Amino acid sequence: MCRVCLRGVTVGEALYPEHVSEATPDAERELALPEPVDLRATLAFLRRGRGDPTMLTGEGSTAGPSDWRQVWRAQRTPEGPATLRLRVIEGPPTAAARLHAAAWGPGAAWSLARAGELLGEGDDWSGLDARLAARAEIGDAAAAALQRVRRRTRGLRLTRSHLVLEAAVAAVLEQKVTGVEARRAWRQLVRQHGERAPGPAPEGLTVMPDAEGWRSIPDHDWHRAGVGPQRMATIRRVAAAAPALQRTLALGRGGPQAVAAFRSIPGVGLWTAAEVLQRSHGDPDTVSVGDAHLPHVIGTWFTGDRTDDDGMLALLAPYAGDRHRVVRLITSLGVEAPRFGAKATIEDHRAR
Repeated sequence: MCRVCLRGVTVGEALYPEHVSEATPDAERELALPEPVDLRATLAFLRRGRGDPTMLTGEGSTAGPSDWRQVWRAQRTPEGPATLRLRVIEGPPTAAARLHAAAWGPGAAWSLARAGELLGEGDDWSGLDARLAARAEIGDAAAAALQRVRRRTRGLRLTRSHLVLEAAVAAVLEQKVTGVEARRAWRQLVRQHGERAPGPAPEGLTVMPDAEGWRSIPDHDWHRAGVGPQRMATIRRVAAAAPALQRTLALGRGGPQAVAAFRSIPGVGLWTAAEVLQRSHGDPDTVSVGDAHLPHVIGTWFTGDRTDDDGMLALLAPYAGDRHRVVRLITSLGVEAPRFGAKATIEDHRAR
């Protein structure tokens, strides 16, 4: 059950106070969730590092310990920019049962209508639970272990943000670079070319550029952010196709047809398509094939040994339809595979 209230507030200077902790939302909604949700386990999947200017926790500071009782999201929706605030009103952040959602800006109503799915509403784990139980009953040790992980992480949900361009740009920035480099580029480009989040947003909360904004970023700003010509060109192509990619949400929670739509864009491979669909569509199955570390993590968890993409897919094959769910369960444990060889070097091209 939910209660929605939309108020006809004109967007203008009144919605951008300098020092306001509370202001009447353009839209607000109470969310009574069918099952408690772990906000951090669910929503941190959308955050690009603790300095991500589009997502803040607590009172909004990017420093210090995170307080997941309150989450702020700056969203570039199809209807315009929005600030979304999620505040726990019943239960701890690790098992929130009831939340208050409030939104400001032109995209407020759009954001409120999808707030439930952002928190995993409609994400059904019953099929995987039944499969794990059946396999554990016949002596499958891996399935029994996954059952135990599932019991400890009942609040984990697959988020469905409906924000395809956001997920796509961030995924392309992460292609073939370290996480540190990708997060730095995202942070720098959003701050420089985005806009202040509407309403009483915490200082620093920023809405990313729209599709035309991403296409219009000059080459030298990409260069200063450490983004090379190939990723720059791919993001521009993704931005040009943004309306068509947004329409893939009508296909449901991903699947081969949606993957094919993304892969039709030069520079977007299976890894990038998977990373986007997992976040914007809530895809429960598509696996991030081509990841530098994921096959080793999955191989180590199942067998104690590192493996490659083919080996990872073979290990996940018994869970077809829920392979991404299984990956999320395993990675929620913080499992790391033994690493060998030289550590990847972070190169700084910005002064060149």
